Order: sequence, then structure tokens, then C-alpha cells
Amino acid sequence: MFKHINRSCRGILYSASCLVSSALLSTTGFMAKVNLTLVTEFLLIAFTEHPEWGLPLFHLFLFIYLFTLLGNSGMIALIRMDRRLHSPMYFLLSHLSFMDICYSSVTVPQTMAVLLEHGATLSYARCVAQFFLFTFFGSIDCYLLALMAYDRYVAVCQPLLYVTIMTQKALLSFVAGAYIAGLLSALVRTISAFTLSFCGNNEIDFIFCDLPPLLKLTCGESYIQELVIIVFAIFVLPACMVVIVVSYLFILVAILRIPSAGGRAKTFSTCASHLTAVSLFFGTLIFMYLRDNSGQASEKDRVVSVFYTTVIPMLNPLIYSLRNKEVKEALRKFLNKVKTF
Repeated sequence: MFKHINRSCRGILYSASCLVSSALLSTTGFMAKVNLTLVTEFLLIAFTEHPEWGLPLFHLFLFIYLFTLLGNSGMIALIRMDRRLHSPMYFLLSHLSFMDICYSSVTVPQTMAVLLEHGATLSYARCVAQFFLFTFFGSIDCYLLALMAYDRYVAVCQPLLYVTIMTQKALLSFVAGAYIAGLLSALVRTISAFTLSFCGNNEIDFIFCDLPPLLKLTCGESYIQELVIIVFAIFVLPACMVVIVVSYLFILVAILRIPSAGGRAKTFSTCASHLTAVSLFFGTLIFMYLRDNSGQASEKDRVVSVFYTTVIPMLNPLIYSLRNKEVKEALRKFLNKVKTF
């Protein structure tokens, strides 16, 4: 009887040890699997489901990119050469054009590589660099548009104080502040985003390493990092929008107080170009970032991302040249000089 009990106990202990060993092996295997699937590179696959679109879209993006470089570089050169454009508004516009060149250069060449090669692999470090630069230049774009709205507010609502408020020293301080704020915003967002763990699928159905598609690849707890990203995003997009909206509310009140219709139209025309650029830029950013980003990237997301990273930087020189008499006159003067040579 005692022998039977002893054999039974040995059997139970053996079974228990087998169960523990199996559990340990299973856990070790799981951990190994997780470690093996940690993402060390990302694969951009936007538009690759339509390989026949690759070459036509490549040529389209190439044309847009070259037009962006030419248009914004031309705007900067025109502002520097013509003394009539040496004013605070055009000083800010020259920096906006420079940011549009940088902003577009971070994403468009990468998109062209994706289209030409039907997908592109990015190392982890390259994805971090692209995310940081895109956030840096994009944040400065937002701040510059807000500063331009403030400039228009001072010009329309406080015209007698415009020269004393918008001095060269003040302008340099404003622009330097925009660059510093953009750098801080980019550092915080990049550090927060890339302290997240990415595992499993490494495919980004997007044209570059942006925040919404990256968040879809995270695994593990990411609440704190996402909260930091959201809090700092409030200091860029909504804060700039508040400055712009408040400035234009004061401008609207001032315009309505002008007795003549011609005077109202003339005053509004000085703000029309900036208002158009703001509506296009912030409208697309609101769609991408101030909404629920759960689920898979849609075709609509990719189209909108193409619009604010590629099309808007190309349109800005056209908006400010076609709707601005001073820029058109400066351009006409420059073309006449070219014809004389």
C-alpha cells in the first residue's frame, strides 16, 4: 500500500514538474518570439496595392517637387531683391517659403522612392530622423502662419503703431521664438513617440513615418507617451489656431467699421492670401491629427497626407503671388529686367 502511495506521489510530482517546465518553456518561447518580432526597420507600402500607378505618380510627384523648389526659391529671391517687399509681412513670408522647401524635401523624395520601387524600407534611425525633421519644419510652419496673422491684425487694427510694434528686432525675436518652439516640440514628440515599443507588423501604409500610422504599430502600455504627445500638440496646432482666429475676429470687426465698400474690399484683400493659406494648411492638419486615428489607414488618409505635405507647399507661392498686387508688380519688374538682357 505504501509502495503504491509512493509511486503515486512520484507520478504527481513528475507531472507537476512537467507542467512547470512546459510553462517555463512556453514563456521563454513567447519572450523569444516577442524579442524576435521587435521592429528594427519600417516598410512604407503606400500606393503599392496599385503598382500600375507607380510610374505616373512618380512623374507627378517629381513635377510638384520641382515646382515647389522653384516657386518658393523664387519667392525668397524676389523678396530679397525688391525693396518694396522689405516689410514685416514679406520677411515672415520668406521664412515660410524656406520652411515649405524643407518641409517638402523631408517627405516628397521618400514618397517618390516608394512609388518607383513599389515600397521602401526605412531603418529605425532614419524613421526617427524623418519624424523629427517633419515635426520640426511643420511646427515652425504653424508658428509662422500664426505670426503672419498677428502681423495682419496689427496692420489693420493698429496701423499707426505698426512701425513701432513690428520692428526688425521684434521680427527677429518672433522668428527665433518660432524656430526654438519648433525644435522643442519636435524633440518632445520624437522622444515620446520612439520610446514606445513597436512589435509585430512593421508595414506603414503611409507615405512617410508620421505619428498616426506609427501609433498603430505599438504594443504594450503607451498611455503616458501618447498623453505627452497630445499635451504638446495642444501647444502647436490649437494654440496657433487660437492666435489666428482671434486675430481675424478683430480684423473682421475693423473691416466692418470701414464706411466705404471699396475700403472694406481693399483692406480684406491684404489678408486674403494669408487666410487662404491658413485654411488649406490647418484644415488638412485638423483632419489628420484632431480625430480618432484608430483602425487601418484609409485611402482618404493618404490623399490628405499628400495634400498637406506635397500640394500645399507648391500652392503657397501661387497663392501669395496671384492674389497679391505687390508681389505681382515685383515679379513683372523682374521679368522686364530679364527681357532687357
